[in-house]
Amino acid sequence: MTLVSSHTDPEALTLTFVADFDASAERVWQTLEDPRQLERWWGPETWPATFQRHDFVPGGRSWYYMTGPEGDKVHGWWVTGAIQRPHRLEFEDGFADENGEPTGELGATRAVITLEEIDGRTRMTIVSTFTSTEQLEQMFAMGMEEGMREAVSQIDAILADDYMI
Repeated sequence: MTLVSSHTDPEALTLTFVADFDASAERVWQTLEDPRQLERWWGPETWPATFQRHDFVPGGRSWYYMTGPEGDKVHGWWVTGAIQRPHRLEFEDGFADENGEPTGELGATRAVITLEEIDGRTRMTIVSTFTSTEQLEQMFAMGMEEGMREAVSQIDAILADDYMI
């Protein structure tokens, strides 16, 4: 993976990552659609994710937890918005309780992931939008930027497995 860029725009309340992969958009899309592949990169290596539910349809809910190095768990949720396979995914994401129910802690963020084929490679752009400057600052203080950088860097290994769903 080539991380092309990461950019924070405090005025627009966004964090954007751009990465290029040596795979088709269809293949990269599978790392979003298949929960077993998704959990291999949704979170930094030291905080691996486990998806308990992944209803990958518009309006579908996903529940997951990330397990820290000491065994502590942080739960999260997704509600999928638009899906334009294999080029665009929109969802809201936030913290959850152990049953997958939103806690409201730090509010929700909106994510848009786009995949674009360029010269035989796929460019993935992830834009996370925050509801306020305070939320953005709190998420950065928790290590979101570093965590996403580490998470995205794990996609190459999944693509190398040549696993097809």
